[in-house]
Amino acid sequence: MRLLIVAVGLRVPDWAQTAYDDYAKRFPPELKVELKAVKTEPRGSKTLETLYAAERERIEAAIPRGMRIVVLDERGTTLTTKALAQRLQGWQLEGDDVALVIGGPDGLDPAFRQAAHERIRLSDLTLPHAMVRVLLIEQLYRAWSVNAGHPYHRE
Repeated sequence: MRLLIVAVGLRVPDWAQTAYDDYAKRFPPELKVELKAVKTEPRGSKTLETLYAAERERIEAAIPRGMRIVVLDERGTTLTTKALAQRLQGWQLEGDDVALVIGGPDGLDPAFRQAAHERIRLSDLTLPHAMVRVLLIEQLYRAWSVNAGHPYHRE
């Protein structure tokens, strides 16, 4: 199975990249995790619709056909770690490759968000984008560890 994290924004602080890389290397070979960062559209005097359209085009170009699309959305379904573990297990059993999409500073194009297979939220808090990458991959690793009976997750 393949998990593809598509994140709007090319640069993150070194601490965030280090933390992301640390979790990414922990996954077993049968669960490949990849990050594709796409360019944030320069804000300037562009309309929100123009920004959404440009970023949506980049996001869609980064996602191979046939992938299940899960967007991170503040209005999405709230999941516990165990619920995320169940989702991960379901995706694996169905043989789905999954793209998890993190939007830019203004979020995601509403039509893209609605067309996604699933919408999930990581937190009720507003988080910096670099932190979202780290939190997402840590929770994916924790979900895997729950399913694998690995001692990383303790109740």
